[in-house]
Amino acid sequence: MKLRLSALLLAAVLLLTAPAAAASNTTANFVREKAYTGQFSDLATASAFYDNVAALYEYGLSVGKADGTFGLTDSVTLGQILIFAGRIRSLYRTGDPEYGVEPYRTSGGEMADAYLRYLQEEGVVGADFGTPFSAFATRAQVAHVLSGTLPSEVLLPMNDAVVTEGYATRRFITDVTEYTPYYQDILFLYRCGISLGSDAYGSFQPDAPITRGAAAAMLTRMVDPSLRVKPDWNLTTYSSAAGTTLSSLVTPGTLVSAPSTSAEMDESVRYMLSSGDSTLSLHYASVTSVSARSKMEEALSIVKSYCEQGYNTVSCTYLSSGDLRLSFSAAGTGGRTEEYRTATMEFAAAVHDELWSTGQLTADMTQTEMARVYYTWICNNCVYDYSATNTSLSHIPYSLFADGTAVCDGYTGAYNLLLKLEGIKCTALSNEGHIWTVATLDGTQCHIDTTWGDSGRTISYDYFGMTPEQSWREHPW
Repeated sequence: MKLRLSALLLAAVLLLTAPAAAASNTTANFVREKAYTGQFSDLATASAFYDNVAALYEYGLSVGKADGTFGLTDSVTLGQILIFAGRIRSLYRTGDPEYGVEPYRTSGGEMADAYLRYLQEEGVVGADFGTPFSAFATRAQVAHVLSGTLPSEVLLPMNDAVVTEGYATRRFITDVTEYTPYYQDILFLYRCGISLGSDAYGSFQPDAPITRGAAAAMLTRMVDPSLRVKPDWNLTTYSSAAGTTLSSLVTPGTLVSAPSTSAEMDESVRYMLSSGDSTLSLHYASVTSVSARSKMEEALSIVKSYCEQGYNTVSCTYLSSGDLRLSFSAAGTGGRTEEYRTATMEFAAAVHDELWSTGQLTADMTQTEMARVYYTWICNNCVYDYSATNTSLSHIPYSLFADGTAVCDGYTGAYNLLLKLEGIKCTALSNEGHIWTVATLDGTQCHIDTTWGDSGRTISYDYFGMTPEQSWREHPW
C-alpha cells in the first residue's frame, strides 16, 4: 500500500508541475518549434536523410553532436536510441521531450540511465533491457524500443495487407523469421510505415547496427505521419533480380581501423564489401612482416567465407609505422576481377529470373524448398573441374555460370549468391581442403554441400540440409 501511495503522490506532483500550455497524451504535442537552418555541418541537402534529420532538430528531439555534426554515418548506440525514444515518449505524454524523464535523473549517473528507467516505468521496455549503453544497438533492438514508444492508436497499420502478404509468402523481409529477436516489433514498424527495410526485398538486417541517419528516418516517421512510407512491392509477379549488385548482398559492417579479433576483422571486411571496394586500409601502432602476414591471412580467410563475392587472393603493402593496405582480387582474372564479378552477378540474376518466370520458384515456397530448387539447378548445370590449378577460374562462381565448370569454392560461391538473392542468410565454411555452405532455412541452421551433391552420376540430396553433426561426420572443420 505504501508503494502505491508513493506512486499516486508522484503522479499528483507531476500533474501539478506539468508545462502549463501542454496537453497530455496527444500527438498535438508534436510541433516543429525550431527552424533548421544548417545547424549540422555534415547534413547536405542532397542527403537521403536530410528531411528526417532536419525534422528531428525542429521537433526538439536532437541538437546533434558537440562538434557541430549530426553524425549521419555513425552507428547508434543503445544509450542513444533510448534517449531518442524517451524524448518522443515524454513529448507525447507531457508536451516536453525532457519533462517526463526529469524524476529519474540522478547525479553522477550515465545520461541514458534516466531515459531507460523512464521507459521501463512506462512499460516501453522491460527491466532486463538496456545495457551496456555504449554498445551499438542492433536494428532488432531499435525496433523493439520504437514499437512500444507510442500507443498503438497513434501508430496505425497503414501497410498491414501488403506487409502481411509479402512476409507470409516469403518474398519480402526474408531475413526476419519467428526465430528473429523482436520479430513482431520489426513487422510492426513495416505495417506502420516506419520502416521499408534496406533493399528491394525489404530486408531488415536485424543483427546489423543502424546509422544515426537511418535511425532519424524511423524516429521522425513516428512523430510525423507525412513522413511515413509505403512499400512498392509487387506481389502479383516475381521481382526481377536484374540490377542487383554484389555489394548490396552484404550486411554492412563498421570499419575498425585496427581489428584485433576475428569479429572486428569481419566487421571491417563487410564494410569493404558492402561499400563495393576491393581494398582495406588498416592502421596499427606498428607493423612487422610477421604481423602483416598474419593479418593478411586472417582477412583472406574471412573474405573466402563470402566466396560469392568472387575474391580469393590478397596482396599486402605496409609501413613499419603502422599503415597496412590489403588488396583483394581473384586468381586467373588477369587484373579484370571486377569485370568477372559484374558478369557473375548478371548471370546469377538471370538464373533467378528464369526460375521464377518458369514457375520453378513460387511465392508460397518455404526457404528450404527454394534452396533445394537452387541446389538442383547447380548440380544440373555444372561439372567438377578435375583439371583445375590454383589459378583457374573454376575457383570463382563466374566459371560455374559462364562455363559450367567449377571446384568447391566455385560451386559454393555460386550457390550462396543465388541463396542471397532470395534473402536467405548463408556463409561458407571450410576445412583444409574443402568448402561448403552453411545456411539458415526457415529458422534452422543447416549445412549444404553442392559439390558433393554433384559428385555422382545423379544428384545426391544426402548433402542438402545436413545438421551440423551430420556435416561434421562428412567433413570435419
